Amino acid sequence: MRTSTAGWIFAGPALIVLGVFFAIPVASALLLSLTDFDLYALADMSNLRFVALGNYVDLLRTPLFWKSLGNTAYFVVIGVPLSIAVSLGAALLLNAKVARFKGLFRTALFAPVVTTLVAVAVIWRYLFHTSYGLVNWALGHVGIAPVDWLGDPAWAMPTIILFAVWKNFGYNMVIFIAGLAAIPEDLYEAARIDGASRWQQFLHVTLPMLGPVLLVVAVITVSGYFQLFAEPYVMTRGDPLQSTVSVLYFMYEEGFMWWNLGRASAVAFLLFLIILGVTTLLLRAGRRREMV
Repeated sequence: MRTSTAGWIFAGPALIVLGVFFAIPVASALLLSLTDFDLYALADMSNLRFVALGNYVDLLRTPLFWKSLGNTAYFVVIGVPLSIAVSLGAALLLNAKVARFKGLFRTALFAPVVTTLVAVAVIWRYLFHTSYGLVNWALGHVGIAPVDWLGDPAWAMPTIILFAVWKNFGYNMVIFIAGLAAIPEDLYEAARIDGASRWQQFLHVTLPMLGPVLLVVAVITVSGYFQLFAEPYVMTRGDPLQSTVSVLYFMYEEGFMWWNLGRASAVAFLLFLIILGVTTLLLRAGRRREMV
């Protein structure tokens, strides 16, 4: 049997699965975004009309779409660097030679990643409750007035960012631990001989050697944070004053509340283009800095 034929035979089942569960749904959604598919078309397909790029043009004229995009951008710009910093800090602590019970702490810090997001979000909503939340109770003991964390437009998104960072930093932490373990100890020994302080070792040894890992973590985190949905859905329902409406939450309302499935599909592909553009810029920046 020819090598190429054998390869296609072995890859065939996986390609069929990808085609059935990925390629066909994506192509169908793209076609759906070019129509005005709504509740009336769902009842009678004769009501379905082809509108070409009409949904995309209409979205660009919708103020709520731009507001949701701004909220999502705010979440990404603040949340991604904070998440990476916390992940790297935790990895450095666990990688330190003086650290004890590393397995226990690694498991404890990774635990939020594998917990059910909705259940944990409900708990956090009660922790930040204005009247009987644990956070305001602790602030009251130091003389700070209660804060309406999830009811104030100025505090709602920062609270969600804090929750998302706590929920997800353990995943990146594990990647950073693997990257730190791959750095040769000889580099640190040479830096110490040259009189480098711990901070200088971090700047001139650890960070440059973690360059490819940082790039991978940045791409994963950015693409994940742009898909913000469950946190505002459970904790705020997009309020107050639509300050926590994300692009995916806006898509959910368009598709499953108002049954504008054509517009919802258009939102999905616009978000895909945005994520593709941002991650492409990150990869280009990484190549210029020789991180790839």
